Amino acid sequence: MENNTATDNSTRVALVTGGSRGIGAAIALRLAEDGADVVLTYEKSAARAEEVAGRIRGMGRRALAIQADSADVDAVTAAVDRAAEAFGRLDVVVNNAGVFLVGPLEDLGPAEFDRTVAVNIRAPYAAARAAARHMGDGGRIISIGSNVAERSVFPGFALYAMSKSALTGMTKGLARDLGPRGITVNLVNPGPTDTDANPADGPGADTVRGFTALGRYATPEDIAATVAHLAGDGGRYITGASVNVDGGFTA
Repeated sequence: MENNTATDNSTRVALVTGGSRGIGAAIALRLAEDGADVVLTYEKSAARAEEVAGRIRGMGRRALAIQADSADVDAVTAAVDRAAEAFGRLDVVVNNAGVFLVGPLEDLGPAEFDRTVAVNIRAPYAAARAAARHMGDGGRIISIGSNVAERSVFPGFALYAMSKSALTGMTKGLARDLGPRGITVNLVNPGPTDTDANPADGPGADTVRGFTALGRYATPEDIAATVAHLAGDGGRYITGASVNVDGGFTA
């Protein structure tokens, strides 16, 4: 799945977890448009991951798709190390992969709790820890959270909201840890976003839109644009921040 097109030493390398679909795919493509070579991870669909990688190669950038279940901490760490080894450096890590387990409290037991914590909290921490070994001045670590960490308006979101809230503390702590090395760490909290998993024309979408100030869903590209800003030169003095890209859902 790798393209061996030569690249000069100034080309930045980005890793996007869960980059085969939705917001993750939009982020991977946007970073490639901005000139980065991109590694993306996927859990199940090699075909979808390779489709995204192929589009990146079509832009003249290198791309590599790696199968990795984010619930497996060793797989996450190995993916980060492989990205750095394959392309010779690592400049940006976007912790996008996540699980969305919601429902009545009585239905969310230890198994659901453990998987949510493993994917939504442990994996971003493990990826950041592994990435710090490879990054130098100008490195960027960006996690994708959720607007429900600040405003849960529907029942059944306690477990998911808890996991995304944890990323705020992680972001602030890592910003302090890595700031002296010139590495920034930030969090992007999307609001309702039109994806296969959460379509803007799906059941309840009109109600969800009503909670936003703008009265509409975001596109995945809206989220990717903010990630690209934080990953680029314009984000060099932003760290420890949580940026809501939610159409005013939390206003």
